[in-house]
Amino acid sequence: MTWYERTGRWLEAHRFVVDLTTTVLLGAFLATSATDLYETGAYGGSRADVIAWSLATAAPLPWRRVRPVASAVAIYAVALGHMVVGFPMVMPSDLLVLVALFSVTVYGPTWAHVTAISSAATGCLVAFPIAAGLAVGDTASIVHMVPVGLFCLVTALAVWAFALTRRSRRVTLEVLRDRAHRLEIERDQQAQIAASAERARIAREMHDIVAHSLSIVVAQADGGRYVAASDPAAAARVLGTISETGRTALTEMRRLLGVLREDDDPAARPELSAPRSPAPQPGVEELDDLVDQARGAGLRVAYTRLGEPRPLTAGMGLTLYRVCQESLSNVRKHAGPDPAVTVALHWTPDEVELEVLDDGRGAAAAEESEPGFGLRGMHERASLYGGTLTSGPRSGGGYRVHLALPLPGSAPVPGGHDAGGTGSPDIPDSPDLETA
Repeated sequence: MTWYERTGRWLEAHRFVVDLTTTVLLGAFLATSATDLYETGAYGGSRADVIAWSLATAAPLPWRRVRPVASAVAIYAVALGHMVVGFPMVMPSDLLVLVALFSVTVYGPTWAHVTAISSAATGCLVAFPIAAGLAVGDTASIVHMVPVGLFCLVTALAVWAFALTRRSRRVTLEVLRDRAHRLEIERDQQAQIAASAERARIAREMHDIVAHSLSIVVAQADGGRYVAASDPAAAARVLGTISETGRTALTEMRRLLGVLREDDDPAARPELSAPRSPAPQPGVEELDDLVDQARGAGLRVAYTRLGEPRPLTAGMGLTLYRVCQESLSNVRKHAGPDPAVTVALHWTPDEVELEVLDDGRGAAAAEESEPGFGLRGMHERASLYGGTLTSGPRSGGGYRVHLALPLPGSAPVPGGHDAGGTGSPDIPDSPDLETA
């Protein structure tokens, strides 16, 4: 910002102070000029009367921008008053009528500046000639003063036209400022919406992490309790699995909770100031580790891949991983004892499909309860990338979750995501693969 812009902003922010200072200086000048004119004998009356009328005309000027209507009315009234009483007929302070006309046009409402120019026209063509003729005492002088009134009217019209130009510029600037302010508000609202969406995403991530990890910890703890007395080595392995699962879940939760930090000072949030793991978010390549982790927790899982793998975005890979993770967690929670699970990843030219099948009693458990946060989260993840997710009971028993995501560059999968599911022609509906 240049010095000129800074000065203009300061003057605009301190209107009354600036106008008051200008009025004081102008009042001193008007008092001096009125005294000089009095000494020439041009005006009748005393010196004090001339100075009083001049200062009375200038007195409302400090409010010409903060109270433009009241200031203009006062200046007009004083100017008309001294002409009506016939003392003196014309003074230098009468030029302040043009200043009042300019101020009320630029800063006042529309009706005010229309009334002001109408009053100025009436005063120039009617009040001024009549007052001048009465002051001289010759009725014929009224006709001779009409040209002077016309000159004053043309001057007033020129000032009014210039003021209208300034008014238009001021209104345009106010509209631009208001638009900029609204855009700032909209930007802040969009940022809040984006933050809320990110927090919802983080909540889904935390749900997947906590549900999956706790299901493994509970399963391992139950198993370790039974084998602790008979097989201490197996109990030690169980405790190792619990420890590793807990550490992994804690690392991922710290990474996610770090996004929610609002304080930039790590000392203010000591629970989040621990170093975070630099590992990226899991993707489709980590499905093998996820299946191995489920096997280590006691599930009988068969994992198969069909087709040629294609490159995926990080978000799509994370979606496949989280859907598989949530499905395996639901198997542990609802499928009952010793279910057989099949995880199938099928690559086609246009899409990638993930199917998780089990032969447990999870279908009955799902029918007894409303869909949980995890299932809604899986649907949201699928719809985010134009995919479909179907879930529901299998014919013959068990439960099925089927996810289809269009590959990058291919047409989106039509039909949206449905709550129910039927068999897929690409992946068989029953697990005929070898279970682990």
